[in-house]
Order: sequence, then structure tokens, then C-alpha cells
Amino acid sequence: MIVLVLVGVLGLVVGGCVCVVWASRGGPPWVRGVAAVTLALGELVAWAGRGSGRGSRSSSSSDD
Repeated sequence: MIVLVLVGVLGLVVGGCVCVVWASRGGPPWVRGVAAVTLALGELVAWAGRGSGRGSRSSSSSDD
């Protein structure tokens, strides 16, 4: 079951990337909308990763 969920998420990610490339080349309006959502979610994930990554890096450097 978890494999199906991961395959579905991977499909959405690949589809979003395709829409970003297509929108950069002047695709239809719905593609631009999907691309905007994909880029916003990417920024959100990057922002969340920076917050958790900073804490784990600083704690591991104190062990050295």
C-alpha cells in the first residue's frame, strides 16, 4: 500500500516538473497554474527543510 502512495507522489512530482518546463516555454493557462503551485510547494518544502536542517547540523557539529 505504501508503495502505491509513493508511486502516486512521484507521479505528481514528475508531472509538476513537466508543467514547470512547459509553462516556461509558454504553455496554456492551466499549465501555468500547475507550475505556480508546484513552485510554491517546492519553496515550502525548501523552507521547512532549512529549519530542520539547521538544528541537526548545529547539534552534530558540537559532537566533533
